[in-house]
Amino acid sequence: MIIVLKEKVTENIARLQQLFADRKQVFVHKNRVALLAVEPSEIPADIRAAASEIITKTPAAVQASRLFHPEDTVIKTAHSVIGAGGLTLMAGPCSVESRAHILKMAAVAKKGGATVLRGGAFKPRTSPYSFQGLEEEGLQYLREAADQNGMDVITEVMDDEHVELVAKYTDIFQIGARNMQNFSLLKAVGKAQIPVALKRGMSATLDDLLNASEYIAAGGNQQIMLVERGIRTFANKYTRNTFDAAAIPVLQQLTHYPVIADPSHAVGHWDLVTPLAVTGVAAGAAGLLVEIHDDPEHALSDGPQALKPGKYLTMAQHAKEVHQVLAAWK
Repeated sequence: MIIVLKEKVTENIARLQQLFADRKQVFVHKNRVALLAVEPSEIPADIRAAASEIITKTPAAVQASRLFHPEDTVIKTAHSVIGAGGLTLMAGPCSVESRAHILKMAAVAKKGGATVLRGGAFKPRTSPYSFQGLEEEGLQYLREAADQNGMDVITEVMDDEHVELVAKYTDIFQIGARNMQNFSLLKAVGKAQIPVALKRGMSATLDDLLNASEYIAAGGNQQIMLVERGIRTFANKYTRNTFDAAAIPVLQQLTHYPVIADPSHAVGHWDLVTPLAVTGVAAGAAGLLVEIHDDPEHALSDGPQALKPGKYLTMAQHAKEVHQVLAAWK
């Protein structure tokens, strides 16, 4: 249930918090109070009279819902504003391979207009024998490269025991598709008060994604962005996954969190990344998360989907042009 107060807002919020303190499920946003496991009959009559609306049918992910938080969430980092009608570019190699390489790729990413440098230091791989990342050494290189180019860092954190370490180096936690429902990890980043990019799981519904985000919000962290990176379907002969472009506007209707498109993981082939990136922007994405590499044939992970520098710069330009057209329509 969500109570939208029109009178005595501060006073009535305090009363509701006191009345239902034992439930530990009272959430406040401006003049709105979300109460879980509470019946309307339990609300004092004078508070009901002070409400402009009482919404009894609410989704499970109530803090993610626009019913509770009508306006868009805007995430601000040192070098980026994510949301607010802008287009945030996040680019870099799949893995941090060496200091020299990430420094080189950071310069390329920056040239294309990216304000966030991506790169994995802890890599969840299908095979235990594949490159697993440089771990803290990789985080150090990533931080150095971002700082030299005036960029933020986004990097994946794989489990809750790494949250404290990764937090020393990153500006945005990335939760990968395989970890979307790693609830211990979600709870840990929820307490960290660092923005979180939550990727949609490979077979996750949109409700699954929103409910996963609620674990982060329940910890007190509302700096959440949702990432559409393609889902696994029967149609995987020509693309790695199926990019669900419709998920972007649907999520924007359901939630206040910014939605980011990841065309690289969606298609898995570099020559299809630019069309999918443009599609994501046209669908209303607040940003793009793309992989780049100057020598993808010898990349230590996910080379086939990485854009070479020239192709990346072209993609970035096309994405910006489409975004400008959409902004003019609005």
